[in-house]
Amino acid sequence: MSKIWFVTGSTRGIGAEIVKAALHKGDSVVATGRDPAGIREAFAADGDRVLALALDVTDPAQIAAAVEAAVQKFGRIDVLVNNAGYGHLGLFEESAAGDAERQFATNVFGLFNVTRAILPVMRKQRAGHIFNISSIAGIRGGLGGSLYCASKFAIEGFSESLAQEVEPFGIHVTVVEPGFFRTDFLDETSVRFGAKPIEDYAEVSAQIRNGYKDRNHQQAGDPAKLAGVIVELASREKLLFRYAAGSDAAGVFQAKIERLQSELEATRPLSPTTDGHF
Repeated sequence: MSKIWFVTGSTRGIGAEIVKAALHKGDSVVATGRDPAGIREAFAADGDRVLALALDVTDPAQIAAAVEAAVQKFGRIDVLVNNAGYGHLGLFEESAAGDAERQFATNVFGLFNVTRAILPVMRKQRAGHIFNISSIAGIRGGLGGSLYCASKFAIEGFSESLAQEVEPFGIHVTVVEPGFFRTDFLDETSVRFGAKPIEDYAEVSAQIRNGYKDRNHQQAGDPAKLAGVIVELASREKLLFRYAAGSDAAGVFQAKIERLQSELEATRPLSPTTDGHF
C-alpha cells in the first residue's frame, strides 16, 4: 500500500531528496517549505501526487493550515519527516540571546509544533511513522556548535520520550543522525554565525569559519542516498529507533559509546556513594 508523506524543509537539500525518493517509490507527498512555488516547479511532472504548501515551522497558523490541507487532499498522513532546520555555528559567547531563541524556534519548537499538529491524525489512524532529522551534533558537542548542538540534543531527548508515549497507538519514531552531507547547509544563505566578535576568540573563531567554508560542498554524504535509505526504513517491518547516517556519523557514535563506557567505569565506584538509606 502506498504511503502519504508530510515533509518539512522540502525546498532543497535532504528534504527535497526525500520527496523525490518517496515519489519514485510510488507514494504521495505533502512537500512543505518557505518556497512552495519552487517545490511545485521541481515536481510538476508528478502531478497530483505532490501537494506543495507554504510552511514556516515557526508559524503555528501555517502549520495548522498545512496539516488541514494535507488531510483534505489525501485523507491521512502516514509518514512525517521533521527536516526543516538550520545551523547557528560559532562560539557561544560571540552569539546573542536572540540567536539561541531563533535557533530553538526553528529546530526545536518548530519540530514540536508540527509533530503536535500531526499526532492527532496518526492517533486516529492508529498508525504512523515520524522521522526526526537530528545530526551527529545531537550525539556529540563540538567546538563552535554550542547552539546548534543544544538544539539537536533537545531533539534526541524529545524523540526518545515521544517514542514511548505514542507506541501504544501504532506510531513509531525514528531519529536520524546524519554526518556531513553535500547540501546547502553551510552556504551563506543557510548557516548563521554569531555577530559579537571578541578579541580573545579571534583566532579560533576564524579557524572555525574557514574550516566550514573549506568543507562546504566537499562533504562525503550523498543526500539522495540518505533519502533512499529513509524511504526504505519507512517500509521495514522491524522499525529502527536510531540511524547513524554516514560513515562519519558511525565513527562519532562509536567514539561516544567508548567515551561513555570509559567515564562510567572511572566513576562507577563513586556512583553508590550518593545513595541514601531509609
